[in-house]
Amino acid sequence: MELNNQRKKQFRAIGHHLKPIVFIADNGLTESVKEELERALKDHELIKIKVSSPDRTARKEMCQLICQQCRAQLVQSLGNTALIYRASEKADPKLSNVLRAIKGKD
Repeated sequence: MELNNQRKKQFRAIGHHLKPIVFIADNGLTESVKEELERALKDHELIKIKVSSPDRTARKEMCQLICQQCRAQLVQSLGNTALIYRASEKADPKLSNVLRAIKGKD
């Protein structure tokens, strides 16, 4: 499912207040980083990650690789930080950043 512009805008607003929870350093996308990404996406659906690379092209490729490997979608990439989303079938309302934001508006 491709995210439309309205949904991306909504996710960017939610993601603005999030802190990066996964940091990807020089070792790249290791097995432990993949496991942490999977856990974070399963729990939170919308997460902010930080990619430590001085090269803009390398950061972009890393974000694309992460989204491909984790079956997630890139919402926004700004500098060293990226916001990615993967819908969860059974999202926990206490953990999901998306559900908590929607519930907070009601």
